[in-house]
Amino acid sequence: MRAALALVAMLAVPAVFAAGEATPVDEAAEEDAWDEEWSDPWAVEEDRGLSWTGFVEAGGGWRWNSVDNLDAMTLGDLRLRAETRYDREGFRLDFKGDLNWDQVVEELDAKVRELVASFRMGQATDVKAGRQVLTWGTGDLLFLNDLFPKDFVSFFAGRDDEYLKAPSDTLRVSHYADLVNAEIAWTPRFTADDYLYGERFAFYDPGTGSPGAPEDPHRVAEPNSPEVALRLFRTFGRAEAAAYGYVGRWKQPIGARPSGEPWFPRLNAWGASLRTGLGPGIFNTEFSWYDSRDDRDGDDPLVPNSQLRFLAGYEQEVVANLTGAGQFYVERILDHDAQVDASPDPATEPEKWRTLVTGRLTHRAFRETLISSLFVFWSPNQGDFYLRPNVTWRRDDHWTLAGGFNVFGGDEDTFFGQLEDNSNGWVRLRYNY
Repeated sequence: MRAALALVAMLAVPAVFAAGEATPVDEAAEEDAWDEEWSDPWAVEEDRGLSWTGFVEAGGGWRWNSVDNLDAMTLGDLRLRAETRYDREGFRLDFKGDLNWDQVVEELDAKVRELVASFRMGQATDVKAGRQVLTWGTGDLLFLNDLFPKDFVSFFAGRDDEYLKAPSDTLRVSHYADLVNAEIAWTPRFTADDYLYGERFAFYDPGTGSPGAPEDPHRVAEPNSPEVALRLFRTFGRAEAAAYGYVGRWKQPIGARPSGEPWFPRLNAWGASLRTGLGPGIFNTEFSWYDSRDDRDGDDPLVPNSQLRFLAGYEQEVVANLTGAGQFYVERILDHDAQVDASPDPATEPEKWRTLVTGRLTHRAFRETLISSLFVFWSPNQGDFYLRPNVTWRRDDHWTLAGGFNVFGGDEDTFFGQLEDNSNGWVRLRYNY
């Protein structure tokens, strides 16, 4: 059981949403843009009503390996997006909603992706309340201190990278000061990741000793408890530094009750990050300590141990129109000896250390209307990998065609190797209106 929980736990590691681009986010620029938006008294004219935009998108994806209890199709979307904004005198209301027919599960699903009110309190405090997508940290498709919900099902299926970040109902308050800026995000009801549970993708089952999908897949009920995240950040010349805190739960049900029922154990996380110009490119590093509050001694085989996580990365333009980036990630399980001693099957326990190397190449051609990208995950000590090649062609302001692959490989009891039968190709056609 502990081995299965550990494998599922690693699903929270590999993946920051960067809209498919390697360029790190300039947080200071974002803050300036935020201030500029507040100076705009009207984004919607009162006598004209709301202005609606959005897109219609069709997407399909198929695996090339056979998996019991699963169809070959991994993506079968027909999606309608509608979004609008009301902006007047320091108050803004943003809405984004999706209506999607999902052929894989044969369901029509309506979701509000964003419904958030934004306003300013005084001269230095901004408030955003409602359903919103949140992100922070420095990693590229790697998360350490970003413990906001992720949608790994969409990520592995080939949906737009936007859908990797899942929304949550959160109150977010940002305060800007000369000494340090502070941001706090309070979510009254815990929001879990959209993790793999066997509805669309297979994963390793130590009970059978091989990857597979259960006959009756179902998600675990999420606890009705709050979570809170804190960020302190400041810019020093070319450098952006931040400290993070989180009090909540592991974002996936990687704990188990004595009855065997999975659950979400409590978690604290504390960390820091730095991003700065270095030579012709940008260097970033990030650290996080995961404090597993329900197993601080590390000797409960039904609860994940505490961990240390570290990341270092670098990005630069290699030649004209070609950008390259790389990252090195390491994860260490604390009290690993106690974990092994308490395990009913020590041979199945994960290694104390896990290392991961990533690389991204992005090429832009024809005035950036044709973008080709390759993202590679590879674990030196476990020998597994994950490849994400894709191409996006923007014909004009309305039509966009994209296609790519999700290719997994390695031993079946490793993180990426267990997903090998989920390898798939996908294609999407979008019309923006």
